[in-house]
Amino acid sequence: MYTPNSSNRYPPEHFINRELSLLKFQRRVLAQAADENVPLLERLRFLCIVSSNLDEFFEVRVSGIKEQIRTGSRIAGNDGLSPIELLGRVSTEVHEIIGEQYALLNDEILPALAVEGIVFPRRSEWTAAQQAWIAGYFEREVMPVLTPIGLDPAHPFPRVLNKSLNFAVELEGRDAFGRDSGFAIVQAPRALPRVIRLPQDLCPEPFGFVFLSSVLHAHVDRLFPGMQVTGCYQFRVTRNSDLFVDEEEVKDLRVSLKGELQQRHFGDAVRLEVADNCSDEMADYLLQHFRLGREDLYRTPGIVNLVRLMQVLDWVDHADLQYRPYTPGLPRALEHRREIFGAIRAQDILLHHPFQSFAPVIELLRAAAEDPQVLAIKMTVYRTGTDSVLMEHLLRAAQKGKEVTVVLELMARFDEEANITWANRLEEVGVHVVYGVFGYKTHAKLLMVVRREDEGLRRYVHMGTGNYHPRTTRFYTDFGLLTCNVEIGEDVASVFKQLTGLGRASELRHLWQAPFSLQPNVVAAIRREAEIAAQGRKGRVIAKMNALLEPETIEALYEASQAGVEVDLIVRGPCALRPGVPGLSENIRVRSVIGRFLEHHRIFYFHADGEDHTYLSSADWMDRNFFRRIEIAFPVLDPRLKRRVMKEGLRAYLGDNCQAWEMQSDGSYKRKSPRGTRRAAQLILLNELAART
Repeated sequence: MYTPNSSNRYPPEHFINRELSLLKFQRRVLAQAADENVPLLERLRFLCIVSSNLDEFFEVRVSGIKEQIRTGSRIAGNDGLSPIELLGRVSTEVHEIIGEQYALLNDEILPALAVEGIVFPRRSEWTAAQQAWIAGYFEREVMPVLTPIGLDPAHPFPRVLNKSLNFAVELEGRDAFGRDSGFAIVQAPRALPRVIRLPQDLCPEPFGFVFLSSVLHAHVDRLFPGMQVTGCYQFRVTRNSDLFVDEEEVKDLRVSLKGELQQRHFGDAVRLEVADNCSDEMADYLLQHFRLGREDLYRTPGIVNLVRLMQVLDWVDHADLQYRPYTPGLPRALEHRREIFGAIRAQDILLHHPFQSFAPVIELLRAAAEDPQVLAIKMTVYRTGTDSVLMEHLLRAAQKGKEVTVVLELMARFDEEANITWANRLEEVGVHVVYGVFGYKTHAKLLMVVRREDEGLRRYVHMGTGNYHPRTTRFYTDFGLLTCNVEIGEDVASVFKQLTGLGRASELRHLWQAPFSLQPNVVAAIRREAEIAAQGRKGRVIAKMNALLEPETIEALYEASQAGVEVDLIVRGPCALRPGVPGLSENIRVRSVIGRFLEHHRIFYFHADGEDHTYLSSADWMDRNFFRRIEIAFPVLDPRLKRRVMKEGLRAYLGDNCQAWEMQSDGSYKRKSPRGTRRAAQLILLNELAART
């Protein structure tokens, strides 16, 4: 396996810690929930997104820190923080974020929702009619599926699923067998809804909801007849959810992965969330059972899983409280052409999602499945969802006798089960399903169609910065390129040959590929800008990505800054580089844009003495993307499309003064304040690219 250069030669003061920078990103998302200019229900959505992000942060990042501590590792990261020091700072930061999150929910968002007729009455506020309906609901829908477990030597503590809702109950008295253990556990099955809508005739407001936790609290005594309930506290455990498959032991990746998935729900505990009214005795008991420390305890003044409030957004139809709907547009090259192959032959086509539709990619695959002139289809799949029209077209193509090959990444985190299901279905109809190269995740986004035409065989290619996932293309900003450029097609064919067969890496004419040429080419391009600037000419680098962490690339950017290169970086999430440090990075500016859509495209621009080299990529500037994944960066060769990428993907974001945050040299961020004309990149792109409705 290829390994990057050692990073211990870089001084720690040059770097900001990844985990702490990632938590700064969560604060920027939380700021969207606090922004009164954001529609109210969307503010609630952002609040839920923070909770979802923190769940994954603990499942993956915090679990990794704890594993380092468990094995006795004292190795510090590039920033110099040891695992123990880092865990302490993470705990402090997350406790602050959660405190702000619940204060925002309880003091601002819920009262504002109540004004709009969307209410969540507390138990003390239930009317007699509501109490009667809720009691009946508990009897019919909840109680029959609950299994209360009293804790004693014959009833040990039950296994607690990752992120499941549970209740710790304190009891007094003796039961029918004379037992008086004092503690019991009630687990809420995942089949039960966590938010329940009250019937309209029981609510003076248009929308009334109660939480499952409130319903169970109100009737928990029904589960322990003859006993006195002295306390009932909801709790939730977050567990290590990383999967491990031993490369030397595995014989069938799919079989091995299935076995690992069964254990994911029961990994080591990394966080305990309890209601803020939980007694210290019960909290200590739970911490001891899950082998956690006090720094791992998070008390919540409300439901322990805010992600569940997402359900409310599906139930409430209130257009004034949500973002305005829009219809994705089409590029002019496709507005009047009905035949996708002819449109691509005429010119390269750039798609900018979600402002422009993903439908042309679906149409390319549909046409390929139906067209008798199409001989073969090859595609990489990282995330595509459980219900994918793209996969259905691949199934159809195979059934019609096409040669279909899918490089399916089974190790796509949290999508493993869906991908295994698709692997089974695809193989049943004769699709060649391969899992790439063991030890390297296939993260590149490639689709190639081979078609017989009068001039011979022609390759039609789609390359993108985002997944082949029709749902996320409505919420993630990404670029996709449709082309039948001969040399690009040959490069893509070489990559597929590499992924499905054996052989040495071939020289690619246009594509940069990880783990071979991507990082060296990025670093070389930055250093060329430094050489040009050192000679007194213009040096310029603009790059947009989700994360910037790889130390050699960061050092190259520092050197470019010192040579006089102007560097603008648009980094949505964690950034280990320190901008604006005198003598080190005074020519580097870093900004993050947080808005309605999740910024996801990766764009690399190098002035190159006026040649304007512009690349789109599936890869962030991170160690994992450069050295442990199969990624590509592809050039935009058409000057017209190159100008579009610059205008839509870079300049629009550099000019944003509403949703942009500027990074400071200490790792903090300051939000831009509009002076004069307000410019929000995402809104500008919606107005320019979305269909007129």
